[in-house]
Amino acid sequence: MDQMNMQEASRMILGLRAAGWNEKDINDFILFVETGDEQYKPKQKKAE
Repeated sequence: MDQMNMQEASRMILGLRAAGWNEKDINDFILFVETGDEQYKPKQKKAE
């Protein structure tokens, strides 16, 4: 499997920001993708 390069990682972060994600959620998602650790797995947001 190919690894994500810096340009792809930057685009992913910018895309998540554009989708309204906050910095903690973005960081936790990246940690989940890299480690597979369930504590960082994104959780469904409650409707506001």
